[in-house]
Amino acid sequence: MIQELISLLQGLPKEFITVIVAMLPIAELRGSIPVALSFGMNPWPAFWWSILGNMIPVVPILLFLGPVSKWLRHFKIFGRFFTWLFTRTEKKSDIIQKYGFWGLAIFVCIPLPVTGAWTGCVAGFLLQMKFWRAFFAILLGVLIAGGIVMFASLGIIKLFF
Repeated sequence: MIQELISLLQGLPKEFITVIVAMLPIAELRGSIPVALSFGMNPWPAFWWSILGNMIPVVPILLFLGPVSKWLRHFKIFGRFFTWLFTRTEKKSDIIQKYGFWGLAIFVCIPLPVTGAWTGCVAGFLLQMKFWRAFFAILLGVLIAGGIVMFASLGIIKLFF
């Protein structure tokens, strides 16, 4: 999927492609940092463009997930999707419930699929966290995850393991 998107966006600035990949719900910065580095982008710009892209969807998701999901649940297919999404996220939200802000930051910073900013927004919504508290927890998690992914992509973590 990411390869098709990159080939579709070919010819656009590498910074723009990095931001777009980082905005995707599955790829997030876990995909955008390696993509940016593969374009020959310097590590710091790759890191910051990825952070920016990963955080762009956070504000609208935190603000509108409740009203949009409530409205879309009137349609059977969306009702099933949101039931699945919310049930799945609740099952994985023990650490967030236990530790609040820090739990959400830790959850988001784990650089594995479905533990990033998008799922963090859903978890923050389900736990009824206030907007700014959830936003800054997700930002902290994204920054830490970005550092982990950057070091792993550059091979620095190999020195320790």
